[in-house]
Amino acid sequence: MLRKIINIDEEKCVGCGMCAEACHEGAIEMVNGKAKLVKENFCDGFGDCLPACPTGAITFEEREAPAYDEQAVKKAKENKNMEEVKHEHHEGGCPGSRLAQFSRNEDDAPVSVGKPVSRLAQWPCQIKLVPTVAPFFDKAKLLIAADCTAYAYANMHEEFMRGKTTIIGCPKLDDVDYSEKLTEIIKNNDIKSVTVVRMEVPCCGGLQRAAENALRASGKFIPWQVVTISRDGRILD
Repeated sequence: MLRKIINIDEEKCVGCGMCAEACHEGAIEMVNGKAKLVKENFCDGFGDCLPACPTGAITFEEREAPAYDEQAVKKAKENKNMEEVKHEHHEGGCPGSRLAQFSRNEDDAPVSVGKPVSRLAQWPCQIKLVPTVAPFFDKAKLLIAADCTAYAYANMHEEFMRGKTTIIGCPKLDDVDYSEKLTEIIKNNDIKSVTVVRMEVPCCGGLQRAAENALRASGKFIPWQVVTISRDGRILD
């Protein structure tokens, strides 16, 4: 079929890999130090990779290409996620993204009684790093928090993180829409509730919208709430 699809100029490509990372569909891979469109049926034609390329090596063209195969993309993502989980558990992987669950005693004395106690229950916690399927998501009360909230709100661990699986991000700094990944997390795990803690600043609206979109797209009816923190560290609602 005739459709819009990306074209990669090998001469302009410097092999940075940023386009492959930006391609949520997995259509681009690095081959011999150059970016390659290895799966034409995985390219959705939206061009998330274009702004990621620092040299302008990627452009759109209209030509004969196989149709975008959404089901094949979804299956490939599921397989990749499962392989990531297996790799982290059995082969170690990068220490920064290696899965870990921490044993937290919920009866530990809170901050007001003595030394502060961490309530982070797992690692990693960055939305970009967590797999979409993991043991710590099973029967989890999910906390989706903006990066800045833990610095603005002094009692973040006790009031919001305690007893929850915490994942954090900043849609402005990460420059990404988390909707798709959050949808997969909620859809593929037994999530009991969702709490979104965001800052009052406008860019944090992206985190809230992503969570709301994910809840709708998951097809599940899960209790959820949004809490907004002011820049001077107060709960606004």
